[in-house]
Amino acid sequence: MDRRLPAIVAALGDRLQPRGILARNDPRARTLEGLEQRVDVLAGEIPDTVTVTEIGLEHEVDLRRGQKTGLFLDQRENRAAAAQYARGRLLDAFSYNGGFALVLGRRCHETIAIDVSEDAVARVRRNATRNGVAVDARVGNVFDELRGMERLGERFDTIVLDPPAFAKNKAAVASAHAGYKEINLRALKLLESGGTLVTCSCSYHVNEADFAEIVYDAAVDARAHVSVVEKRMQGRDHPVLLGVPETYYLKCFILRKLQ
Repeated sequence: MDRRLPAIVAALGDRLQPRGILARNDPRARTLEGLEQRVDVLAGEIPDTVTVTEIGLEHEVDLRRGQKTGLFLDQRENRAAAAQYARGRLLDAFSYNGGFALVLGRRCHETIAIDVSEDAVARVRRNATRNGVAVDARVGNVFDELRGMERLGERFDTIVLDPPAFAKNKAAVASAHAGYKEINLRALKLLESGGTLVTCSCSYHVNEADFAEIVYDAAVDARAHVSVVEKRMQGRDHPVLLGVPETYYLKCFILRKLQ
């Protein structure tokens, strides 16, 4: 891809006439190929932040320093789908810029968003104000916050779990299983009967069957009966190629707690 950069930039310029092209070549995986990590403006100008409109909401996006592209575009269709089931009191855990909190929060009477990053939480607050959506954005470790809310007897009608990849390599799979089970167990205990849990995994090394088994184990330990409302994946602009299993990485289950 590095050798083909001139051709790629020329093609993007011809087809899209963009004001600027930014290369986010800063993933650590590049070092495995002997390539340096860097962020480069390949054409035009790139401002410090840009405003992106998604599902009728405006998001402030930091292209240079934000995670991935600064907005998790692969979840766009899942956010729209989950909004159909959102109601009551909403908890968005691992909220990042507040994508789920803002979309679902328009249908809920109270929204709490939690992320460990102070910068991300500040952006949630700005995005919420910009869009007129009331969001109580908090800085915190989700694992600790979920346990604390359980001790306090908190309850929610809608919960979203969209954590970062817990298993970035095969060696991390066992700990990832434990992490996914823990947050799903706590969420199911916090969820009201009849409530909706939107739970996601973007770890390729935890496949759909494994993830379903983890969530089931969490439900058993939480003594919760759960039904599957929808099984979803990454958006259509992040294609899954048959025969290339690595391209199917994002699992998104929309579940209902029956009791």
